[in-house]
Amino acid sequence: MKKISFKKGFTSACRRRDGFTLIELLVVVAIIGILASVVLASLNSARTKGADAAVKSSMANSRAQAELFYDTGQTYAGVCAVGATTINAILAGAVKQSADADQVVGDDAAATATVAVCNDSAAAWASEMPLKGGSFFCVDSSGKSQVNTAVGLAAAADYAC
Repeated sequence: MKKISFKKGFTSACRRRDGFTLIELLVVVAIIGILASVVLASLNSARTKGADAAVKSSMANSRAQAELFYDTGQTYAGVCAVGATTINAILAGAVKQSADADQVVGDDAAATATVAVCNDSAAAWASEMPLKGGSFFCVDSSGKSQVNTAVGLAAAADYAC
């Protein structure tokens, strides 16, 4: 059997390697982990913004429904009562869209951080709901809709944002 010898200047370090080293694999895994964490952080903020947009849309729709309610009896009294033709039905949908199991719909209730509030009288109404972003969205019978940093309808007699 003939012995194989290396040419002059050719060392064993220059031989062909198969596969990747452990260090190369660890670097690739670390890069993938960093990219995944950046993407997940962006998705969470997008989910929050999407839930808040759905709540704002439902709350804005409640204004039109309240005006239809007013046209039938020339009063806002009862617009917040529980029923399929009242704002409470829209608020219940907004609570569902916000995907917050802690939120409930309250009629003439004192506002807390987890309650969608709707106050009504014969001449006016206002409704407010907490957003996932930490603020509160309020709509009222004067046509105002705004985001508040704190609870705006703290008392049952509050009819304006």
